[in-house]
Amino acid sequence: MESVRSILVVRLSSIGDIILTTPVVRRLRSRWPEARIDFCTRESFQPLLADSPYISALYTPETLPAGSSYDLVADLQNNGRSRRLLKDVEAGRLVRYRKGNWKKWLLVHLKLDLYGEAPSVVDRYQASLSEFGVADDDTGCELFVPESDRAYAESVLPGGTRVLAVCFGARHFTKRWPPERFAEAIRSVLGAFPSLRVVLLGGEEDAPHAMEIMQRLGEVPPGSVENLAGRCTLMQTAALLRRSSAVLTNDTGLMHMASAFGLRLFVLFGSSSEAFGFLPYRSTYELFEVRGLRCRPCSHIGRDRCPKGHFRCMREISSERVAARLSLFFRGGFA
Repeated sequence: MESVRSILVVRLSSIGDIILTTPVVRRLRSRWPEARIDFCTRESFQPLLADSPYISALYTPETLPAGSSYDLVADLQNNGRSRRLLKDVEAGRLVRYRKGNWKKWLLVHLKLDLYGEAPSVVDRYQASLSEFGVADDDTGCELFVPESDRAYAESVLPGGTRVLAVCFGARHFTKRWPPERFAEAIRSVLGAFPSLRVVLLGGEEDAPHAMEIMQRLGEVPPGSVENLAGRCTLMQTAALLRRSSAVLTNDTGLMHMASAFGLRLFVLFGSSSEAFGFLPYRSTYELFEVRGLRCRPCSHIGRDRCPKGHFRCMREISSERVAARLSLFFRGGFA
């Protein structure tokens, strides 16, 4: 399919999933430099893509013109809503991301892992376009942060400041390391590096958890920890991550946001499993998890409570070990 003049990419949600499409969009642009490449996503996520040089136009499901025509449509959502949306779009070729939900079911319910080497979701997105000669470029995710948001971040985190960003939130309880563990790790690292700046980042829904972390910190150097959860826009958060030195993070959209800037990531997996393909893509990270738990993973997206009641997958991740690895990084012990 050499003559492709118009492309529509569909990924409606969420933060991490949309960021994981960015390598594919970049590769589509490389394959067809002159093509029109449009992207359809929910309005709240459009800032993630608004400044991308690879995208011609952004649409929401509500603004995508009925009867639109494209040479190639890539449905990287592949659910009921995206299928209904695309019924009104004329596509020369339509490809869909294969989710492999049956593999997820087998792993969650029977603990039967058929993923093999656990390819990234990015590679699975890419596989849907394999017949079109869209080549891998050996590069990770990208975000393009507007100048106004970069200026905001510079006012909060001036140059020369070493910064630990903490992304403590997640939509589901079983993907959140307990607030007291975050507080313990932060307190320990600040004990070794009192000049370090720590910023707590998250959305409005994460604000109560941020307050609990702040309350549990105890004595730390004055002004060393700043709670910005719920106080920044999405791209202001991206700009703050961009200026950080390292990131301590749950399995959340901000983890993928941080990966787009090539930061050193310290990643906490509870009910998550690397088999599902959502580790940071082509970014340097260290994974903390409790291996050998027969109940893990208990879900492919997370749960609102631990079905066993013990929450060992998160509670047994030692704050001392996490703090020790962070401290080693800030001492320059990583290559």
